[in-house]
Amino acid sequence: MFKNFISKILQHQKVAVFSHVRPDGDCLGSQVALCLWLQKNGVETSAFNEDSIPENMGWLLDFFPISKPMEAELSNFDAFVVVDGNALHRFGETAEKISELGKPVYMIDHHPDPDDIFEEFVSEVEASSTCELVYRLYAEHDPKQIDEHAAKAMYLGLVTDTGSFQFDSVKPGTLHAAADLLDRGGFTPNQITEKIYSSRPLRQLKLLSLALDTIELHAGGKISTITITRDMFEQTGTSNEDTEGFVQYPLSVEGVKACVLFREDGDRIKLSLRSQSDIDVNKWARKFNGGGHKKAAGAWHSGPLQTAVDEVINAGKEQL
Repeated sequence: MFKNFISKILQHQKVAVFSHVRPDGDCLGSQVALCLWLQKNGVETSAFNEDSIPENMGWLLDFFPISKPMEAELSNFDAFVVVDGNALHRFGETAEKISELGKPVYMIDHHPDPDDIFEEFVSEVEASSTCELVYRLYAEHDPKQIDEHAAKAMYLGLVTDTGSFQFDSVKPGTLHAAADLLDRGGFTPNQITEKIYSSRPLRQLKLLSLALDTIELHAGGKISTITITRDMFEQTGTSNEDTEGFVQYPLSVEGVKACVLFREDGDRIKLSLRSQSDIDVNKWARKFNGGGHKKAAGAWHSGPLQTAVDEVINAGKEQL
């Protein structure tokens, strides 16, 4: 799977690795693990993200630093790699400009319909996570290079992108990867899950309390919604990153087939869509400038909030 990728990427001396904006565990874990792999194989490497790293994942920075990209720095690199996204606009304004530099851009990702700008890419929609793909890179090249830091970074992505191994994207290979990472990394699952799930600041729980009160059912109880407003952020002193995982709550309501989280974000409404049925939220999200997977996707609406709710729910009803 990685033969061509490995032969080409290791020819470069200095490579920049980008993870997508509004970073999550899978993009950050795969970014850090890939940077460690490149470093182990003689490639000078830097990691970039235009947004801040979530507090509960800040420990990754002890393994490999991630900084905000500066446009003036880009010309210093021989090549670029993007992980957990297959279109440059997902990586921020600075990353969008790397295609103009005339240097190769590589990709490792598990989302459908990649752009056609990449020198070489590994794309497998059926993979549970990008971290599972980076694990396969290590396994194919030299599994002995998986050390504690790389293992913990990849395990983070496996856990967060599978809902702690609950989603139907989990296959035997996913669990094999997880077991091998635990073995080679010499750690136990709770060392990761406690950091990401059991270290929530009080302000985040207060925000969740307000958001839970907004859960509503639509389409005869088959679609649910949850809403997070700017006023809620102001009341609780929270920000966008504090909403991680909130979308799972409306999905857990009995009888619900799919849900949408609406979050006021600047002058737009951020949409997070999830499905636990045959409803394809990737198709749903594409109607609103977004996309993703059949069971998890994201999109944007120009607002205002109530208009977004009405239009998005009407589009969802078409799939029922």
